[in-house]
Amino acid sequence: MEFVDYYKVLGIEKSATEADIKKAYRKMARKHHPDLNPNDEKAKALFQGINEANEVLSDPEKRKKYDKYGKDWKHSEEFDRQQQQRQQRGSTRQESFEGYGGEDFSSFFESMFGARGGAGQQRNTSYKGQDYASEIRLNMTDILVSQKQTLTVNGKNIRITIPAGVENGQTIKITGHGGEGANGGPKGDLYISFVIENKSNFKRDGTNLLLDVSIDLYKAILGGELEIETLNSKVKLTVPPGIQSGTKVKLKGKGMPVYKKEGEFGDLIITYQVKIPTNLTEKQKELFTEISKL
Repeated sequence: MEFVDYYKVLGIEKSATEADIKKAYRKMARKHHPDLNPNDEKAKALFQGINEANEVLSDPEKRKKYDKYGKDWKHSEEFDRQQQQRQQRGSTRQESFEGYGGEDFSSFFESMFGARGGAGQQRNTSYKGQDYASEIRLNMTDILVSQKQTLTVNGKNIRITIPAGVENGQTIKITGHGGEGANGGPKGDLYISFVIENKSNFKRDGTNLLLDVSIDLYKAILGGELEIETLNSKVKLTVPPGIQSGTKVKLKGKGMPVYKKEGEFGDLIITYQVKIPTNLTEKQKELFTEISKL
């Protein structure tokens, strides 16, 4: 098995932080995504390698094993177990391995799993396939209802249902849609991360939506009706006379859908902001002066 430097695949240094890895993965995945490079086998292969590199380096435990064992990192537990058994038997033979990708590792694992035969006992241990990672970008209005979407993963189309109310940064697992297993082992899994873009005036707070609504001084003093737009409809509000700036009003069930709870929604919380008039005419100033004397 040829050694692949996952750090070079993502274009980062070995000292990269988790944030560096995440940023590099998103940049590379967007550039080489099969949807943006149709019929480009090279881009498809690159995308698969990018997902594989991210799956390993974004997981602290897997990254630690990779840094120590290189291409044989998946078999690290078996190697450690063998080493422990040999030490318990008082064996004087010791293997010393440094860095990743060294020939000593390959020799040890090839003999242990029967690739070379010889004196070592042949084993047919099965291993789970490589996990894949992908990213889906959606607008906030896209997740008001559940929707189906087709992804192309490793040349295969996968139809998934995206539940309404999915959170920004949330990751879901699609079992059995990763890489092929070894020696009859199960397939890996596909992990999909969601990036929810908010281009509206609303702020999301869990299942609730927050919205600042400006009203003029006259409506704040005298009261009246006001029409606002929610994410998918229009609502008429009654503004009571004498309302103060900063007053909050809750509209039940006008927020985001609750994840995987059909028919349940958060609330829309409106904060009134009273807008003070500027550039008054002389006549308007006189009238306000008269009111102030009253």
